[in-house]
Amino acid sequence: MNQLHLKVGIVLESLGLPLRSALFEATKLSVQGVQLDAVGLLAPENLGDTARRDFRTQLRGHNLELTALHCPLKKGLDSFEFQEQRLDHVTKAMQLAYDLGAKKLIVPMPKIPVEVVAEAEVEDEPKPHLFFTGPPPKSATLRETLTALSQRGDRMGTWLGLDGGLDSGTSLRTYLDSFKSGTLGANFDPANYLMNGYDPMASLTALGDLVKHVHARDAQRTSASAGPVEVPVGAGDLDWLSVVATLESLEYRGFLTIERTSGEDRLVDVKSSVTFLRRFVPLTRS
Repeated sequence: MNQLHLKVGIVLESLGLPLRSALFEATKLSVQGVQLDAVGLLAPENLGDTARRDFRTQLRGHNLELTALHCPLKKGLDSFEFQEQRLDHVTKAMQLAYDLGAKKLIVPMPKIPVEVVAEAEVEDEPKPHLFFTGPPPKSATLRETLTALSQRGDRMGTWLGLDGGLDSGTSLRTYLDSFKSGTLGANFDPANYLMNGYDPMASLTALGDLVKHVHARDAQRTSASAGPVEVPVGAGDLDWLSVVATLESLEYRGFLTIERTSGEDRLVDVKSSVTFLRRFVPLTRS
């Protein structure tokens, strides 16, 4: 098994530091890449062409790559309200991801609506909402939204990494296989699957070559009655040796991007997570 195909990165927001300080801290941690949120100073509308070039130069100066860009959403991709504005916003973020060199945009994947199972067998393109007399079902909205975004991704060369976990990996795979686009993929976060009651390894295997980005996040069941909670990588129930081995067998070529969304000292937790993953993914520079 050749782990050199994998690299370690961090979600920069997990450090809880201002952007400039966070980049310096990432350099000190000897990670190879960072993921950022497309908000605030890094929102698409706040970065013109010159600023985008300057930021890429800044990343190179820290010897860092952009592992992916993350686009938080106030409402899900299955929401009919403000759908056009949401499509435009995500499209602009996809272009920003391309311009900054990652060519991967991560967006939250809502739970696949039950009624979408029958629709997945239909080959026709979804009807525009012009044909509906009222708000369409979530399944129709989600399919229309992903169809539009995948077509735009095909044109600009940007992957859309859907951050799943509300459904099993098998269900997400079946759903994404019903689209004709080649730029719809998955962001695999094993803790998401574990905390929602799914087998992370079975989900990873099912998603297979659709995995375009990986979040390194761990979870642990603290009691028989309570569900799993997020913990630093290596302190939870996930078998990271198996995760790494499976990613290698799937010929995944990319980042394990450490994310910590809770905890009293997330900076310390991220540092320990980097140290832990280095047991399986030695530091290499391209």
